[in-house]
Amino acid sequence: MEMLIDFYRPLSSALGTSTGASDSLLHVHGGMVILFLARIATRRSLATWTPFLFVLAAAIAKEVADRIAHGMWRMPDSAFDILNTIFWPFILMVGLRWRRARPDKR
Repeated sequence: MEMLIDFYRPLSSALGTSTGASDSLLHVHGGMVILFLARIATRRSLATWTPFLFVLAAAIAKEVADRIAHGMWRMPDSAFDILNTIFWPFILMVGLRWRRARPDKR
């Protein structure tokens, strides 16, 4: 476990440093990448819960890894990170579900 944490800490900070992107922006992009990878891997529509649940699971796993790496929970930061990660995937899923449920006007 310690070996994973020793690998995770520098990788996590190097990603932000090398891209120049803020932590919040990296969470937004990460959530969208995971959403589309889950869509491809599961072959489920973005309008279903399946790809979104992959994003939610990844966001929670990332925060658990942060908790282990830092030795404590940083709840306001963790909650904001999870919200940043799942917000657009959730909005996309809801919008597609709403569009699918509307009767066609043609």
